Formats: sequence, structure tokens, C-alpha cells
Amino acid sequence: MPFDHDTIVAISTAPGRGGIGIVRLSGPQALAVVAPLLRLRHPFAPGRARFGDVVDANGDVLDQVVATFFAAPHSYTGEDVVEIAAHGSPVLLEHIVRRCCEFAGEGGGARLAEPGEFTQRAFLGGRIDLTQAEAVGDLIGSSTLEQARVAARQLGGALAKSVAPVKAQLVALIATLEAGIDFAEDDIDVLPAVQIAERIAQIQAPLTSLEKSFAYGRIVREGFRLAIVGRPNAGKSSLFNQLVERERAIVTAAPGTTRDLVTETVAIEGIPVELIDTAGLRDAADEAERLGIAKSHEAMADADVVLLVLDATVGTTAEDRAVMDSARGSAHLLLAFNKADLLPDQAQLPSSLEPGASNLAPIATSALTGQGIPALRAAIVAAVAGPATTGLREAGLLTNLRQHQSVTAALAGLDAAHAAVAVAIPHEMLLLDLYTTLRALDSLTGATTTDDILHLIFSTFCIGK
Repeated sequence: MPFDHDTIVAISTAPGRGGIGIVRLSGPQALAVVAPLLRLRHPFAPGRARFGDVVDANGDVLDQVVATFFAAPHSYTGEDVVEIAAHGSPVLLEHIVRRCCEFAGEGGGARLAEPGEFTQRAFLGGRIDLTQAEAVGDLIGSSTLEQARVAARQLGGALAKSVAPVKAQLVALIATLEAGIDFAEDDIDVLPAVQIAERIAQIQAPLTSLEKSFAYGRIVREGFRLAIVGRPNAGKSSLFNQLVERERAIVTAAPGTTRDLVTETVAIEGIPVELIDTAGLRDAADEAERLGIAKSHEAMADADVVLLVLDATVGTTAEDRAVMDSARGSAHLLLAFNKADLLPDQAQLPSSLEPGASNLAPIATSALTGQGIPALRAAIVAAVAGPATTGLREAGLLTNLRQHQSVTAALAGLDAAHAAVAVAIPHEMLLLDLYTTLRALDSLTGATTTDDILHLIFSTFCIGK
């Protein structure tokens, strides 16, 4: 075992009643602590599940359980681990935990685990790196299948594997330059400046691609907000219902039906999107509508994407252009010409509202027939993540700010190194920039991570994970 720890215990299944509940122990005393409260049909063996009973202090049977022992170092934490699967009664599971803590034998009993402590021990024991540890929390918190897929790839080491060859190239370059400095008297050739610059560029290229993946990885992990705005009766609520795929918002022929914000979170291409249907933008007829319109402007300001719905049978107005101007400065703007099915010739729709403004190319939609809805869904995701996400889905991604900052710092070090080569700065100074890059890559996977960062990461986990 690479480090000494006391034994910890916690309920590892979600709070509440269920068919199964699991109590997990990890540490050198795991077997000894559970021995008095289990009556197994066969002795423990590493990696084997054993059927038996859990008993109280008087030896009376409380439940039938399945207990599994994982011997160090071949366990999740790298320590001895015991998992007891009982029926999911909170009283029973708490009793098992209490008995483990009250164990009075040699070495003492277990203590309650801190949030994320099992995963933290897995990281400290070298079983997983920091990106994989973060992926455990992401997988538990997944609300869509795409989030689960991305987290599972990260948990399998996709990000670390994409960084490993880059780090190897960097270490090789550092070693070559160090050798040229330390053993110059032994006629070891120092790389010429052209070759050093080429090798730095080779290291930069994959890191630059990785840095760009953050735009997609962040929204997969966190989702984003989309505000649907426009004039009354343009079909905002109808499009909202189409995206939600149910009659969530009230739709009538009378303008101004929506007075308050209507929100719903849906998965679009596997990404959680909070949709906000807003009140129609116009000169309000009464106080209630004025308040609704004020909330519409607030929703626009807070949204990541603003979808301006235009009535294809009416065309654009000065009010529409005012919305475009206000939204363009704070969010991604999309345009939808709704009611396109009512046009006798859809060629009447303009291909762009402003020359050269490709991001303002409107999408022809019909909330009645469903026309253009798939294209609208794709455009919503592309507005935040960019259009080319297919390749990113299969590769390692940067999914949080800490990872992005590490890669950004690594690229900054390489930029400084490249500039140093260009002006013939001595290799001793060049190495300082390369070591800065190396430390940044180490911090990505956790080789040089501070205790404060570790505490911040693992404190967000649930107890028992």
C-alpha cells in the first residue's frame, strides 16, 4: 500500500429507501471491522461475492446480504475494500455503519468517510489521475446520455491519453537541451534553432486542438440557456413546445398570451439546454404585460443563446432589428422565420438579414408542421459549441475551467519558448519556459496539484463516492 490511512466507511447508495443499499469500507482494517457483524456462508476471497447474514450485537439476524472483498492494491481505492449489499432500509444501513465505527478490536473501528474520500484515495493511490477523478463526479451528476458518454470516456483516461504523447515529446525536448548544456564538453550536439522551433510547434499543435475542445466540453458538462424572443404572435410559444416536444406553453391566436417566463430544460443533441419562452416584445398594453416584457429583456441578458422568432408572413420590423442589436453584444443570436408553411414560395425568405453576416442566416421553420426543427436544434448547439463537434465526441475533452486553465498555461509557456528561440535566447532561459509548460501539463492530470485544489474538487462529491 503506497500510503497509510485509517479505515473509512459510508453508505454508497443514494439516500432513501430502495431494493438494495451498499455500505462501503476502505482501509487496512476493513476485513477486521466487518467480521463481527457478518455471518457468511463461505470465508472472504479477493474479488468474490459471499452470501450471508448481517447480525446485531446479540447475534440476531437483521438481513441477508451479499458482501464482496477487494484486496489491495486491486481495488478502487488501492486499499482493502469491503462492500456490503443489503436491502435498502435506511435504518439497517445506518446500523451497519454504526457497528463499523464502534468496532473495539485491535486497530480500532472505522470512521465516517468525508465527501469524495473514496475517490480521493483512488487518486492518491495512483489508481486514477485527476481528470478521471473529476469524471467520476461528472458521471454521477449526468442528466443526459451524452454527458454520461463523455464522462465515461474521461473516466477511461481519454484526456490523459491525449496528453501523454504531447508530454513525452516535451520531456524529450527538455532532456535534449539539458544534455547539450550539461555535457557540452562531451561533444553532444545541441539542436539548432530551426529544429527546436519545429519540435515546439509539434507539441503546440495537439494542445491547441485540445484547448479548442473546451467550448464543446463545457456545454456538455454544464449545459446552457436559450431565450426565445420576438414580437407577439410570431410563434415563440409554438416553437418552444416543438423543442420541448409537449404542450408546455399556452398557445392561442390572441397576441400577448405569454405574460411571464416559461422555462423547461431539455436535451438537444445530448446537451442540457434551459429553454425560456418570453413575453412578446411590443409596447405593452397594461402593467402585467409591461412586467412580462421587462423579464423578457432580463432573460435575453442572462442567456447564452437568443433565438429571435420572426413571422415569415410579415417580415422584419424595426423592433426585430432592435432586438438583434441588443442581443448581439451579449449572446449568440439565431434567427427563425416561423410560419414558413404559410408562404406560397419560400424563396421569398431572405438568405441573410445583413450582407456577410453568416451568423444571422435565418432558419425557415413551421411550428405547425415541424419543418426546420431538426435544423434549428443543430443550429442551437452549433451556436455555442461550433459546427464541428462530431470528432470531439470521440476524443478527450476539456470539460471544466481548471483543465482549460492548465492547457492555456501550457500553451503560454510554449509561446514564450518559441519567442525565445526566435531571438536566440540562451537555452538555459528557454528551458524555464519549457518547464513552465511541463508543470502546467502535470497539473492537468494531478502530478503537481495543490492540496487546496484537491479539497475543492473532492468536496463536491457525495459521501460514499
